[in-house]
Amino acid sequence: MSQTARSTLSLVSPEPVDHPVAPHSPDAAGTPPRHSPETPPTASPDRPTVFDMIDRSLHASAAHLTMGLSPAALAGAYLDWAAHVSFSPGKQLELMTEAGRKATALADYAGRALMEGEKAERPVAPLPQDYRFAEASWRQWPYNMLEQSFLTVQDWWQDATTGVHGVTHQHERMAEFCARQILDAFAPSNMLLTNPEVVRRTFNEGGMNLVRGFQNFLEDAHRTAAHRPPPGTEDFKVGEDVAVTPGKVVFRNHLIELIQYSPTTETVTPEPILIIPAWIMKYYILDLSPHNSLIRYLVGQGHTVFAISWRNPGAEDRDLGMDDYVTMGPLAALDAIGKIVPERKVHAVGYCLGGTLLSITAAAMARDNDDRLASVVMFAAQTDFTEAGELTLFINESQLCFLEDMMWESGYLDSTQMAGAFQILRSNDLIWSKVVREYMLGERAPMIDLMAWNADATRMPYRMHREYLRHLFLDNDLAKGRYMVFGRPVAVGDIRVPIFAVGTEHDHVAPWHSAYKINLLADTDVTFVLTSGGHNAGIVSEPGHKHRHYRIRTKTETGHYIDPDKFVAETPVKEGSWWPELSEFLTVHSGEPVAPPSMGAPAAGLAPVCDAPGTYVLMR
Repeated sequence: MSQTARSTLSLVSPEPVDHPVAPHSPDAAGTPPRHSPETPPTASPDRPTVFDMIDRSLHASAAHLTMGLSPAALAGAYLDWAAHVSFSPGKQLELMTEAGRKATALADYAGRALMEGEKAERPVAPLPQDYRFAEASWRQWPYNMLEQSFLTVQDWWQDATTGVHGVTHQHERMAEFCARQILDAFAPSNMLLTNPEVVRRTFNEGGMNLVRGFQNFLEDAHRTAAHRPPPGTEDFKVGEDVAVTPGKVVFRNHLIELIQYSPTTETVTPEPILIIPAWIMKYYILDLSPHNSLIRYLVGQGHTVFAISWRNPGAEDRDLGMDDYVTMGPLAALDAIGKIVPERKVHAVGYCLGGTLLSITAAAMARDNDDRLASVVMFAAQTDFTEAGELTLFINESQLCFLEDMMWESGYLDSTQMAGAFQILRSNDLIWSKVVREYMLGERAPMIDLMAWNADATRMPYRMHREYLRHLFLDNDLAKGRYMVFGRPVAVGDIRVPIFAVGTEHDHVAPWHSAYKINLLADTDVTFVLTSGGHNAGIVSEPGHKHRHYRIRTKTETGHYIDPDKFVAETPVKEGSWWPELSEFLTVHSGEPVAPPSMGAPAAGLAPVCDAPGTYVLMR
């Protein structure tokens, strides 16, 4: 048994540990020690000295004020950019020339706008994803000048923070990102007197929109202080309004509850499905309302479906590591399923972090000649982190040390800290648009099931998250074939079962170019789907959902790799939901239909524990 697994089993849990550590874990003799006798204790992040504790306490206190961003990392990026700009007279001359050209173009537009009105052609157009100035009033004087002035300045700072010789790629992206964030805070669309829609609404309603907006602000402030979810989430109760697909919890250990869903067809495909969601959020993203539940859809298509519901970890779980998540998560679930549906292979489905964990588990199983998987399905999941989007802007040694110190104090990364990071990445959509809509226009966005689920976040244990960020995000060990599972490296290329991978066009968490890299790493048949939508909405894309489309293409084991741009250019667009494609893939790689299995396996000690959705999903 690994040292990590032993520490896990020693934790005091309100629920009994029903499952021993899987036989795939090495014994103590095969586990390398954390420190050799020559290594001083100060080198260990898990055994800090008193001097380390002083630094960690200071950094943890500062992190609460900086939303987890390292001041040293930000300062390093700024100094790198500023030093190279100050020593680049050519770049300075280029920027001065560009400033003059843009000022001339803006002055010319001012004259034409006075004469031609809304027909005057704008010198700078907003980016395609920028909807702040979409309202027709922005074409009218003087708001058109406010818009163009802001976009001109934004465009100039884009030039100023990029293309500076000598600046590292990461520092350049950080400088560009920070400049954009500062500018966005002062956009005319965010100001009461410079937003034409707000001015018109205030005039028409006699200021009552501002009264409602202030009430909304007070309510949000009160809920935040009381650690309560946003208004409207109370209309989506887990087990009553969402996560209502019938089933039973048939297995439980310290980390997971395994849910088996009740069949709705007379026969089912013999190979069951195991769904492994991300532990950063609750599993019922795939079992929302009855009309958009992927789990209910798969059950209705004649599949036997199991799903993992992760425990919400606390401070006592700080030493849970990635090996524990492999052992007590997918491997424990596969052992349980093997007792309920014996001698059948399993279709494993992983979403986001769950997909990454699935790829690690599948690679470890392939390494150990464990052939219990029939296929691997990954939704918006990454195995190579070189193009992991704007999340990588702040993944460096300085930032990770700062984040580790913050997590060390509490033993976990809190959900509010994660939510804050994602809000910064999409500040226009998640922060400033809310300020305008709810606090200035006085309009509450109607709560929907997906938004309510998004507010039901979980925590991340210190050790696991540290290992995840360092070994996957920072060092990219999995893609390089040096990621260690139970003391030995694994390689994605060892996976030989068919792979079905889904990327979403507007994913800011796992960009589809990153998810697409499974085509490079895997030496098996890979069916890749690129669907419309974002990280969540693109996956929750039920049949009948309007304005949905996707592309699908299979690279066989002997086929040739094509790059992402060629994939988009050559793969035809299909209208509608991609869910039927998934069901067909699973059916093709399954046997002839059989009678549904029993719920649990009482004879094997796996009697149903309670009704779905179980108890872990309700933990706060």
